[in-house]
Amino acid sequence: MVTTIPQTPNTPIQSVLIVGNYCHDVLLQGGAVVAETLGGAASFISNVLTGLSVSFHLTSKVGVDFKYPVNHDPIVVPTSKTTVFHAYFDQGYSENAHQDRVLKRVEVCDPINPSDLPDRKFDFGMAVGVGGEILPETLERMVEICDAVFVDIQALIRAFDENGTVKLVRLKESGFYHLLPRLKFLKASSDEALFMEVEEVRLWCCVVVTHGKDGCEVNWKDGKMKIAPFGANQIDPTGAGDSFLGGFVGGLVHGLVVPDAALVGNFFGSLTVAHIGLPKFDLRLLQHKCMLSNILQGSELCGSLCWKLGVNGKGRPYNAVMLLLFCQ
Repeated sequence: MVTTIPQTPNTPIQSVLIVGNYCHDVLLQGGAVVAETLGGAASFISNVLTGLSVSFHLTSKVGVDFKYPVNHDPIVVPTSKTTVFHAYFDQGYSENAHQDRVLKRVEVCDPINPSDLPDRKFDFGMAVGVGGEILPETLERMVEICDAVFVDIQALIRAFDENGTVKLVRLKESGFYHLLPRLKFLKASSDEALFMEVEEVRLWCCVVVTHGKDGCEVNWKDGKMKIAPFGANQIDPTGAGDSFLGGFVGGLVHGLVVPDAALVGNFFGSLTVAHIGLPKFDLRLLQHKCMLSNILQGSELCGSLCWKLGVNGKGRPYNAVMLLLFCQ
């Protein structure tokens, strides 16, 4: 397996661009509001990258009614409202909807245009829209200014019916298909992966499919690899895939190889489902949770990285997550 040298304190952290709108999320069960939280993939991803000490620029739009304090100010559109999603946890399965919840977009903010993006270069770009705010021309501009672009497929294939209920369309019908050869990574949940031909798409870019409690699978042109999960007590699945993607990119920024970075993604995804809304990623807490985890990968996956530190845990090498967290 090809390895990379982890970042050292003297190595500049590579730059990341996150593109996607903040949202207001409302969770309902039994017809009653259970919680109201800051939402949007951008909020979960920025939360993870901050926890991993990765600097980034965030381009996001909200309306004048945006009500949450954030560390990275969005673009406020005076003539628009903030995107709002209602998540219903008791309506069962509906066509194209998440099996664990039904999502409805009840308000929508303006889309993000190419002119909204910074006029500078980035090492990594992340297109992570949730409400249809990523336009094909915006993604094309990201490809031009970012060396490697990561896309969550929900930014490409989500559509909304007359009631705002989230539907999914085939990737080939999304208007983004022609850009796939210019992407580096495409992330999808197992449900979303049904709306593309993984075996075809992986010939153009690396496809990472998340499988919830079963971890994830990395698919590239010449092969595929399953990455083990971390155990979690699920309370709310909202944001788990976003946190996965944040951990995945954060691992790559710090110099991990793709399988190890995907393991970091699994770790942050498992932490997120145990909370309602944004989890608080305190570094000491992350280290403690990682130490307690009984999912420690063998030397085939990350022995080369652990060997550099000379650390072992209960006779087995520590995994890439421990390497990353304990080198902060």
